[in-house]
Amino acid sequence: MKFVYDFHEGNKDLKDLLGGKGANLAEMTNLGLPVPPGFTITTEACQEFLRHGTHVPGLAAEIDEHLAALERKMGRRLGDPDDPLLVSVRSGAKFSMPGMMETVLNVGLNDASVAGLSRQAGGNDRFAWDSYRRLIQMFGKTVCDVPGDEFEDALHEAKAAKGVKDDVQLDADDLKALVTAYKKVFVKHTGHDFPQDPREQMDLAVAAVFRSWNADRAVLYRRQERIPADLGTAVNVVAMVFGNLGTDSGTGVAFTRDPASGEQGVYGDYLANAQGEDVVAGIRNTLALAELEKLDKRSYDELMRIMATLEGHYRDLCDIEFTIERGKLWMLQTRVGKRTAAAAFTIAAQLVDEGVIDLDEALTRVTGSQLGQLMFPRFDLSGDPAPLTRGIGASPGAAYGEVVFTSKRATEVAASGKAAILVRRETNPDDLPGMIAANGILTSRGGKTSHAAVVARGMGKTCVCGADEMEVGPDYFTVGAQRVDEGDVISIDGTTGRVYLGEVPVRPSEVVQYFEGDLDPAQANDPLVAAVHRIITHADEKRRLSVRTNADTGADAARARRFGAQGIGLCRTEHMFLGDRRELVERLILARTDAEREDALAALQPLQRADFLEIFREMNGLPVTVRLIDPPLHEFLPSLEELAVKVAVAHEHGQRVEHDEQMLAAVRRMHEQNPMLGLRGVRLGLVIPGLFAMQVRAIAEAAVALAAEGGNPRPEIMVPLVGAVQELETVRAEAEKIIADVIGDSGVEVLIGTMIEVPRAALTAGQIAEAAEFFSFGTNDLTQMGWGFSRDDVEGAFFWRYLELGIFGISPFESIDTEGVGRLVRIAAEEGRATRPGLKLGVCGEHGGDPDSVHFFHEVGLDYVSCSPFRVPIARLEAGRAAVESEGSDHR
Repeated sequence: MKFVYDFHEGNKDLKDLLGGKGANLAEMTNLGLPVPPGFTITTEACQEFLRHGTHVPGLAAEIDEHLAALERKMGRRLGDPDDPLLVSVRSGAKFSMPGMMETVLNVGLNDASVAGLSRQAGGNDRFAWDSYRRLIQMFGKTVCDVPGDEFEDALHEAKAAKGVKDDVQLDADDLKALVTAYKKVFVKHTGHDFPQDPREQMDLAVAAVFRSWNADRAVLYRRQERIPADLGTAVNVVAMVFGNLGTDSGTGVAFTRDPASGEQGVYGDYLANAQGEDVVAGIRNTLALAELEKLDKRSYDELMRIMATLEGHYRDLCDIEFTIERGKLWMLQTRVGKRTAAAAFTIAAQLVDEGVIDLDEALTRVTGSQLGQLMFPRFDLSGDPAPLTRGIGASPGAAYGEVVFTSKRATEVAASGKAAILVRRETNPDDLPGMIAANGILTSRGGKTSHAAVVARGMGKTCVCGADEMEVGPDYFTVGAQRVDEGDVISIDGTTGRVYLGEVPVRPSEVVQYFEGDLDPAQANDPLVAAVHRIITHADEKRRLSVRTNADTGADAARARRFGAQGIGLCRTEHMFLGDRRELVERLILARTDAEREDALAALQPLQRADFLEIFREMNGLPVTVRLIDPPLHEFLPSLEELAVKVAVAHEHGQRVEHDEQMLAAVRRMHEQNPMLGLRGVRLGLVIPGLFAMQVRAIAEAAVALAAEGGNPRPEIMVPLVGAVQELETVRAEAEKIIADVIGDSGVEVLIGTMIEVPRAALTAGQIAEAAEFFSFGTNDLTQMGWGFSRDDVEGAFFWRYLELGIFGISPFESIDTEGVGRLVRIAAEEGRATRPGLKLGVCGEHGGDPDSVHFFHEVGLDYVSCSPFRVPIARLEAGRAAVESEGSDHR
């Protein structure tokens, strides 16, 4: 097995093996771009390292061979005291992971070679000692787990003693003293001196990169982004080029388009006399990339040519890291850049207009999750609130919450159910848990390419960076004379960069206004709305899956139809028995004679009929699947404990409460230890005579009434919780008689099917299909019963631990468990259609609106998915993406 590749040996298609960074360094090398020489240690080496411990047979010899070749190419030896070769050691997984190990620069420097580095730089002692202190700081923090704050404190003390604000104002003697201070910090926390052997430094850094794959923050990020845990990371060893050699040197990050809005132009940040991570760390506020043209026009023009080359080659927005060393431009990294949801849609549409991609590919470049982000509200500034301060809008959105200053506090506030805004000078990978938990992120330093900005955009979090009027303390920040303490509420606008005191009201997003029909995309003069319209229209043309909604009222049905729903996949009738109607249900439960029960049902029927007529009108011409009453009747009754206490207190005072006594007797009679596995669904309909019959009659009468108005009702009656075909046959026989009696010659057709939510139903689907014209998979209950979980109990009780341990990558209630519950769906679909080839198949659990689940349902061959009204556009988009991606796999 080959573990090490020179850059010229790879290409951009080898991301699984070389990681994203290594594959793209190889690609740029092969394109003839100015890339410093180096080599990549593969993800397979990482997998072997993690599998067997620290020793990977053959790896050291391969590294020796490639290091020797690098030394020959550069004409220098690693760490040579007279003329040292220095390298950077960088992690690089297949997917960009902000939670991975930070880069270690200047590997190879030691007490002897620092003088040689100074001579290389023409006697620039300041540069040499600056590079050495950076190595100790990076190496200590990332390789040896030395607390980074102690290095920062030592740096702060050095600047305070000198009376300066920025580290560039420290001279060689100051930095030499700082190296001594850093070494003491290193010894204090590691128990040994900073390693002086250059090769030992490199080997320890490589091993640290491998171990960082399983670091807490990397695991957390993988879980957040659903990245497989077994990929491993590659390691890139690259010859150092230096941006901290003086004012003719610097480092920067560039985007070929604005990653926040998608707008075309020159975007990025540049920092003169700086090294590597300074820009993304946000330790000094940067210059806009356009300013580089004034400082170094030759390098700027070359950078513009390279950016155009890379965007044309990758056919997408590219994110580029570069260094200028004494007027010489070097490319350190490129990748297809992370972007906000708005930018994703806008750029995809732009590239179609430019003829770079077609609409099919544009559809695959956006996601339902991104569309969901665009549907969240924005700030309503009609009251003209005065901003507290302003920074750089780094990741759009409107977010408010309590101010918190640590990652730990952000997770605590979020766990309590409240919103938090994480406020930092600048963020680093250790802040990842808090960034995930927070509603938004605000920093006083950094720009659009800082760590906070890049991570926030990737997660769809609102972020404002570089609000440099802020002075951030341990548990407060100030803007001038205004002090904001931890726990105070602020609002941040990630589009404008404005920060407000208090909670600013919100308004609907333009994308929601478009879906509501209040915004004409042809007249909106909004490139985002136009892009969403164009792409989702294409998704509708491509998708095979229909998208319905879960709706129980006419208002919900109307909104879902505006959002593009093609019918109702789940109308929950139990929701119609709440409020004022609960008393009628109580009468039904307390009925002691057939006559009393029939009176209660007779009172409920016209109310049910009116409900169904309203919904059928809103969905005129589209199918409406009505689920007969499902929850156990105890949900409509008072608490057993409360009722018992009430009756006991009344008796204590010598009072008779006949109604409460009757109700208590009924509640006791119906009490179940586990009601969700008891008398509910089809069982309820079979045990309480007339209940299902009343509902079936109300559905049929509402359909006939709409037909008489000239409408086109398409009712479908769904029998819940069926586990045996005999249950469905019994209900069906009664329902068919009622339907025949009601519809007469009206021409109304009523389908009868069942909800597959009991594992036995899935496993006997071939039999059940004999009595069903459609199946709708109730994936919520199918997940509960398939796993043996009570959703209401387990999600708060121990799911967090299952996620922490990696047993779940994501909750099975959020995204379908394809291996277990999904297999039940697949079995039922195949065996049901084997019995009844025309069997209609759908899903009505909330998985119907989950992007990943929609792709699975497409693959299994269902006819439709159904979800809440707000998620209908998301399901439409993902159904289109699933169709395009399956076409692509068929062609391959």
